[in-house]
Amino acid sequence: MERQHMSAFALYKTLSTDLPAPPPAKKPSLQVAAKKKKKKENGVAVSKTITVKAQIKTEKKKIRKKMPKCAKKEESLKRMTDEEEECVNGDGESLDALLVQLAGVNNSRERASQLFQWIISPIPAKAFFRDTWEKKPILVQRKNPDYYKGLFSTAEFDRILRQEDVQYGVNLDVTSYTNGKRETHNPPGRALPFTVWDFYESGCSLRLLNPQAFSSTVWNVLSTLQEQFGSMAGANVYLTPPGTQGFAPHYDDIEAFVVQLEGKKHWRVYNPRTEDEVLPVLSSPNFDQAEIGKPILEVVLEAGDLLYFPRGFIHQGDCLPDVHSLHITISSFQKNSWGDLLHKVVPAALEIAMEEDVEFRQGLPLDYLTYMGVQNSDKDDPRRTKFFSRIENLMKKLTNYAPIDAAVDQKARHFLHDCLPPMLSSEELASSVQGAPVRWERGKVMDAGARITSQTRVRLIRAGCARLCSDGDTVHLYYTTDNSRVYHKEELKSFEIKPEHTDAIESLIHSYPKFVSVGSFPCDLAEDRISLAELLFERGIIHTAARL
Repeated sequence: MERQHMSAFALYKTLSTDLPAPPPAKKPSLQVAAKKKKKKENGVAVSKTITVKAQIKTEKKKIRKKMPKCAKKEESLKRMTDEEEECVNGDGESLDALLVQLAGVNNSRERASQLFQWIISPIPAKAFFRDTWEKKPILVQRKNPDYYKGLFSTAEFDRILRQEDVQYGVNLDVTSYTNGKRETHNPPGRALPFTVWDFYESGCSLRLLNPQAFSSTVWNVLSTLQEQFGSMAGANVYLTPPGTQGFAPHYDDIEAFVVQLEGKKHWRVYNPRTEDEVLPVLSSPNFDQAEIGKPILEVVLEAGDLLYFPRGFIHQGDCLPDVHSLHITISSFQKNSWGDLLHKVVPAALEIAMEEDVEFRQGLPLDYLTYMGVQNSDKDDPRRTKFFSRIENLMKKLTNYAPIDAAVDQKARHFLHDCLPPMLSSEELASSVQGAPVRWERGKVMDAGARITSQTRVRLIRAGCARLCSDGDTVHLYYTTDNSRVYHKEELKSFEIKPEHTDAIESLIHSYPKFVSVGSFPCDLAEDRISLAELLFERGIIHTAARL
């Protein structure tokens, strides 16, 4: 049944801010809903003949002419950031305590499961994946503005601008959506606070494209969640001034979890317009308001609330006139469908079939061009029926040659390349190569004698940090521990494994989360066990049960 449409301001009026806070025992309300995470769009063309300073001034003047002033301006950026000073490093009591607790969970997959359950609480994760995932939007309203405190804040946004090398178009987008027109206002070069906050004051939205590169908390959360999804977990942060909208209506090609961190935002969500737009392969262009119909959900999202929607659901969000909005969109499952897997399976299966089955190599009928093809599609010709039957039989036989495991390994290699490196706990750091005590001190190398022995007990640093794959005549171990926090900054990491060591690697992978002794590796020679363990330790793939 279609939800009755309610205007933004009518809905907002129903949410009285003068009421006392609800009692802690009250459960969050759940509603069907949806959210927005927008892919990067084309920016405004930039003339290379003018200076950066002149271009920035030109952009600001243009924006100020187009942008209406907010009904109620926030007092100042300084006050906004001062109020969040305690969160400047991304640490908040609730999330910080949770992450400390999760660091003590023995299994990284269980750790990921518990973190995801906290994000969508009180919805049971099992019910979510059964009833909601890829099917419909869902909303959690908590009436608890501190629920996600510590994940990210405007103060941390400001710190990143001051301390990190944030580049327009690479790390930060400046956007606006006024009078039905979506624009990007990125000047070239580094995004410095003086200019960025002036854009914001002029009514522009700010989108931080890869916060995990700058925030250790976001890195921790995403590197954990990628084991829950079995797919890359990414994020964008959106800061929107009061009374403005930064993006046009659109749909995305990812599963989106909108986590409201500060302020409020008014959202409208719409069903996919056609069956072809259900779970789309690519994100949409920007839509006009007349193209999208009526929303199935209209809601004001407040700090502590969560909004999930599948790929293909059109959405748009705008700020209320009296408060800014800061939210982070956590995303996953881009290009992770059955069809994406078959893109790898079918060409390989056909190549194998043509090598091994003469029926695939037999020639086409001499006269097939006279009755097949679009110009002949309306013909009632028995030869067409016979032709289609032959194709159908060959397609059925093709499954016998499908190298499905090899295709899955191809997908896995792409996933491992997408992955963030694991963020190690203090205990993991102390027992891994990154925390080895060897150092230069008082004119000499200290604590350099630690060695792995047959009695040393080891395990993978993370359940999904390494994968054994065959590359034709050789076997390689692919791993994530040397990946960068910046997406694909590094090449995919791997090294060749000797045939006599593959059983030991498989045993180590399948024994996780248990620690096993190096002496138990199924290698013929004791020195092989030691050298293999040392190689894996040096690459950060394994850590020891006790500090070396």
